[in-house]
Amino acid sequence: KVHLTETCDTPAEAEAEAEAEAEAEAEAEAEALPLRLITDVLTTEASVPDAKATRPVQQNLADRGLTPGEHYLDAGYPSTDLIHDAAARGITMVTPALRDHSPQAKADAGFQKSAFRIDWKARQARCPQGRTSTGWFPARQHGRDAIVVQFARTDCHACPAQDKCTTSARGTRILSLRPRELHETLTGARAEQASKTWKTKYALRAGIEGTINQALDVTGLRRARYRGLPKVRLQHAFSATAVNVIRLDAHWNPRQPSFTPRTSRLTRLSHQLAVRTPKGVAPALGPRNTRLQLRLARP
Repeated sequence: KVHLTETCDTPAEAEAEAEAEAEAEAEAEAEALPLRLITDVLTTEASVPDAKATRPVQQNLADRGLTPGEHYLDAGYPSTDLIHDAAARGITMVTPALRDHSPQAKADAGFQKSAFRIDWKARQARCPQGRTSTGWFPARQHGRDAIVVQFARTDCHACPAQDKCTTSARGTRILSLRPRELHETLTGARAEQASKTWKTKYALRAGIEGTINQALDVTGLRRARYRGLPKVRLQHAFSATAVNVIRLDAHWNPRQPSFTPRTSRLTRLSHQLAVRTPKGVAPALGPRNTRLQLRLARP
């Protein structure tokens, strides 16, 4: 599996603010590099989750003095810990945060985790009905630090909104929280990604899909030519270099046509026939193309 990182265009808001400065540096911009160049290539075994690649990619960029101010990633790469740690190093991860997977959140009904008020100093949580938790237990869940919050049975069983809060056999609500800093990071990320501004901003990440497409069509990136991870890594690095060379050539020679997606032989043939064949006349094709000839001759 290969993970590609590239530079990207300035978001529209920042671009508008930088217009005045751009005019003063017109000469420098004329010699500037194109806005999209591949800056890192990370090859891993296919079974490695995408989230395991996030930290190595950011470290590779930092080692080369290319630490991003904003890092755009798809939903497979983030975790609460990664978002928090990246922010501590000055990197804002623009990526969909993990959603609340509670039954209430999935059904979009009832009291989700965000409906509870957390008092970190008192080590208590207050539910939407005003009941206060009676248990606060630090724990380890899936190898990570967590906090388990429990509410009393007497409060939950007598609550008129119990069916909106829990479906457990015990009839009580239990919350699993991350430590305070991580919880606030996750809550803030979830709230931000619900805004229209964030969605418009995140649309910038779609540019990497075109880069992957170009690497697949031009360099055959999908197929490993050699056995062994070291050799495949070298192949991927060469493929990324080839894409960068193509983009630099298109940037420095604007008269040259930019990259165009690959078209099949049948598509090219149909274009040629449309140009050369008089309207209503079937082209003379060989016996191997009998089926195509019949289709073209049909009115």
